[in-house]
Amino acid sequence: MGNAIVDVIAPASDAFLLEHAIAKGVMTLIDESRAQSLYAAFADPRETAGGSAANTMAGLASLGGTGLFVGKVKDDRLGRSFSQNLKQIGVHFTTAMAKSGPSTACSLIAVTPDGHRSMNTYLGASRELSPADVDETAIGAASILYIEGYLWDAPNAKAAIAKAIAAAKRAGSAIAFTLSDPFCVGRYRAEFASLLKNDLDIVFANEDEAKALFEVEDFDDVFQALRPWSGIAALTRSEKGCVVVRGDEVHVIDAAPVKRVIDTTGAGDQYAAAFLYGLTHGKHLADCGRLGSLAAAEVISHYGARPEVSLKALAADAGLL
Repeated sequence: MGNAIVDVIAPASDAFLLEHAIAKGVMTLIDESRAQSLYAAFADPRETAGGSAANTMAGLASLGGTGLFVGKVKDDRLGRSFSQNLKQIGVHFTTAMAKSGPSTACSLIAVTPDGHRSMNTYLGASRELSPADVDETAIGAASILYIEGYLWDAPNAKAAIAKAIAAAKRAGSAIAFTLSDPFCVGRYRAEFASLLKNDLDIVFANEDEAKALFEVEDFDDVFQALRPWSGIAALTRSEKGCVVVRGDEVHVIDAAPVKRVIDTTGAGDQYAAAFLYGLTHGKHLADCGRLGSLAAAEVISHYGARPEVSLKALAADAGLL
């Protein structure tokens, strides 16, 4: 479950970020007017279907996994393009399109030469996701319900998540959650902490998000905070690799090599895709982390948040499948 967003990606300098008051390296929510002005300022923009959880489902499909995406678009040009794209890559998408209201969401992503992405997101129709869009039978049929933290910014979507979590629990499905962004954690820390304690089996976070969740300054303190929890925590640390934790079980995994970092957009999304694929196919936790690192390395080697080559082939070549 996640925001259904069309990504508009363009190269930009740090001076461009300053000129247009864009916060570097994070996601900032904007309105439709701001989206239109930034789009006009972008040089050589590239449009692709996106959104964090949708990108993860795309990565899952690239590995040969089966996924259903739940998210809201409007029946407009971008919405139809989004739907067609998911279906073309093998991701099921059955959420009814909105016939009225806000236009399909878009995220304007400025990528600086150091590979960092600065996201300016107009949520549009994605905020209209509601409990009526949740198919409890489909949720219950899934091995894992994966939820994007960004959805928490929309009250209707939050209610849809609650309905989906209840359906997953009744069916005995695992529930996974990605913290999405340090600012997102800052807005909803208490609620995310409650989710972790009461509902989640798997959590994905980068180092900054994990520190924000537990209100600590040192990464080692994250381990102490996670120790009483019985679930799986997959913690990414950019070039330092990742750490996978389940109670006293800890796996420290190196980052997969990449010749040049072009664009970090989607690194966490593809890490989650490959990690979840590994979990649903009986892989050891350490190999799940290695799969995640491999997928992240592929996506940061080019512009765009989705794989450009088969992740299944890459994983097979690496001896992970």
